[in-house]
Amino acid sequence: MGNVTGSVAAKFAFFPPDPPTYDVYREQDGRVVFSGVTADKNMDVHVLETKAGNKIVATFWKHPFARFTFLYSHGNAADLGQMHELFIELRAHLRVNVMSYDYSGYGASTGKPSEFNTYHDIEAVYNCLKREYGIKQEELILYGQSVGSGPTVHLASKLQKLRGVILHSAILSGIRVLYPVKMTFWFDIFKNIDKIRNVNCPVLVIHGTNDDIVDWSHGKRLWELSKEKYDPLWVKGGGHCNLETFPEYIKHLRKFINAMEKLALTNPTKQHHAPDPSITESKHNKCLIFGKR
Repeated sequence: MGNVTGSVAAKFAFFPPDPPTYDVYREQDGRVVFSGVTADKNMDVHVLETKAGNKIVATFWKHPFARFTFLYSHGNAADLGQMHELFIELRAHLRVNVMSYDYSGYGASTGKPSEFNTYHDIEAVYNCLKREYGIKQEELILYGQSVGSGPTVHLASKLQKLRGVILHSAILSGIRVLYPVKMTFWFDIFKNIDKIRNVNCPVLVIHGTNDDIVDWSHGKRLWELSKEKYDPLWVKGGGHCNLETFPEYIKHLRKFINAMEKLALTNPTKQHHAPDPSITESKHNKCLIFGKR
């Protein structure tokens, strides 16, 4: 059963850049260095061991006045070496820390990509945030883009005090990207359609109306199924790979962050719906690819 699930994942979801776009190495003082990123960027590099025994690379982009931290799970055709500009933009415009990571088999992370490895990966990163930076659930916003929505919803369904979740061009499940099935099969992967019901914090969904990779209906259905709905951002004319280039993108994220700050101040334990749509500028992020329909 596991082998079938793994083969489905490999066929439909995982396209790590080959060769990787960066490298990591240790300095004589023991510091881990990320190629192409200078010390003045205020970024920490971690090499974390997962439950599966893989060693994955994670980067923590620090903002001196951050109220929240994003745990960002990227799409399936990118690695961390291609994400610098986006993380710098998010940090600057939203005043947040950004923790991101490469899945097993991506970039300088060891192992092979699989659905369950991504779950082990994000859990290792979450544990690092708690251990190294003292980040609490109430200060954490999980951000999942396309395939990254799988590990994001997986972790969010297990954490009861999260501040929020952002689903960007997210999928209902792996098989549903390829076929308009109405039921969930045992061999399907990233079953967000089922797990989203267990997420108890505000959920912001962002999706392009012209997405020809993951149809807009995926985002709409995930929003409908969310317990704590935040007003979604439907980017008119947006595709799968370019939502960061629309002015609405950062503007809407900023409104979401402001709403989460108000929620934290007025009621730090109970989380409920926060209002409003739309929003800025940003850099283009690497595209996310699935198999042919």
